[in-house]
Amino acid sequence: MLNGILVIDKDKGLTSADVVYHLRKALHIKKMGHAGTLDPNVTGVLPIAIGQATKLIELMHTKPKEYTGTGLFGYSTDSYDTDGKVLQEKKLTQPITAEQIKAAMKNFEGKIEQIPPIYSAVKVNGKRLYDYARAGIKVERPKRQVDIFSYKLVNAPRYDQGKVQESFDFVIKCSKGTYIRSLVNDLGVKLGVPAVMTNLRRTASSGFNIDQAVKLNEITTNPDEAAKLIQPIDNFFKDYPTIDLSSGVWMKVKNGGSVPLASDAKKVALRYNNKVKAIYQKQGEVYRPDLMLLQNE
Repeated sequence: MLNGILVIDKDKGLTSADVVYHLRKALHIKKMGHAGTLDPNVTGVLPIAIGQATKLIELMHTKPKEYTGTGLFGYSTDSYDTDGKVLQEKKLTQPITAEQIKAAMKNFEGKIEQIPPIYSAVKVNGKRLYDYARAGIKVERPKRQVDIFSYKLVNAPRYDQGKVQESFDFVIKCSKGTYIRSLVNDLGVKLGVPAVMTNLRRTASSGFNIDQAVKLNEITTNPDEAAKLIQPIDNFFKDYPTIDLSSGVWMKVKNGGSVPLASDAKKVALRYNNKVKAIYQKQGEVYRPDLMLLQNE
């Protein structure tokens, strides 16, 4: 039985659920799920938790995500990407400078309130926003607070004199729940021009990056390779203080007992037989279970 995280480099055209479906079919494993949905048109890092690693999914969401992408000044859409209906067009009679773009981007760094695109999976009264949009029903979109750790311009902006539009490349590091499309749209609003996202790629998520990712067809065409390509559960906890347990303490931990430990850390990874078996949290003078893994006892 496989236990761990397959970091998939998702291709365009696939939903995150499609990836899980194909992996279940290829590996004959039902117990799996993805951490952090990617839109069909977005490529890049999609972590798939398998076996006991499915217990980590909520924790995986708490780690920052990183993206690279491209935006375009000149028109905007109702979906904030190129799939939507054009709402506004404006010819750029002169280019927007890199300095202007960088200064505007700084306004979105830190804790911000964001309104999700109408074409998104956010639920209002039990229905997803895109269901309201497709039905032509107007609904108030809920604001949400997200953390934008960095929003940076990369490369020089590219002004197209023929189309009187300008494209720009960006990198973003952010918390879960952030809509990058909204950040591109809102950047345009800040600069007084309509803007749309034209391309997006996730380069890091859940503590894993694109260098660790594999293509879906590498697994589906050769399922036996999965065991070599899967990231062990322990890799997710590489930043946690780790304590190796004696057999006596392990017996207490195995049964979910509280234990005194020589540590001042709030949370620690407890390891036995060279595998992380549990995450314990300090409560008073002892540590108590926060997450039990008990992988491959």
